[in-house]
Amino acid sequence: MRIYPYLRASTKDQDARRAIVAIEQFANEQSLKLSKSFIENESGTTLQRPELFRLLDTAESGDVILLEQVDRLSRLKESDWQKLKSIIQSKGIGIVSLDLPTSWVQLRPGGTDEFTASIMKAVNGMLLDMLAAVARKDYEDRKRRQAEGIQKARTNGKYRGRVDDTDKQARVAKLLESGLSWNDVIDAAGCSRGLVAKVAKQLKAQ
Repeated sequence: MRIYPYLRASTKDQDARRAIVAIEQFANEQSLKLSKSFIENESGTTLQRPELFRLLDTAESGDVILLEQVDRLSRLKESDWQKLKSIIQSKGIGIVSLDLPTSWVQLRPGGTDEFTASIMKAVNGMLLDMLAAVARKDYEDRKRRQAEGIQKARTNGKYRGRVDDTDKQARVAKLLESGLSWNDVIDAAGCSRGLVAKVAKQLKAQ
């Protein structure tokens, strides 16, 4: 059994590796050896996640995907979640999440009898479905509240749209002018490729 951590953040400006500390601590406490981590910055609401599917191509039957939270794997709508779950199940890959203690039993395949293992598999399947649904609802609720807030601000004449981070743009401009590559600028400034492209275009137009 190989254990593959899967780490995801929704945007380029977020640190997808943030969860690795909690995952490594969990592995140490459970005396587990981790295999390669798969890390990406993509929304959990889409199936278009190259690193997740690279993980699924790499993993074999009996291997495990290790998550910090179930929502790192899915904020998908129900039909897409069922597609993803079907792929995972067809390959015989287990899902273990730090926020789902009942799933941890999969890390000790010889630690339970067949009947108990079957019961736990059914329980975990049900809980995964529930947590995936909760994650999707949380996403939809946040988007709805955001839209309502924007609409209220517009009604009151207070909505200004997205405010540019001028300090970050100035830092990106300085780094670009120093001759650093885009990738080095992204790492140094902790920004998105889109912001680098925007600043580079502004510098070119000057």
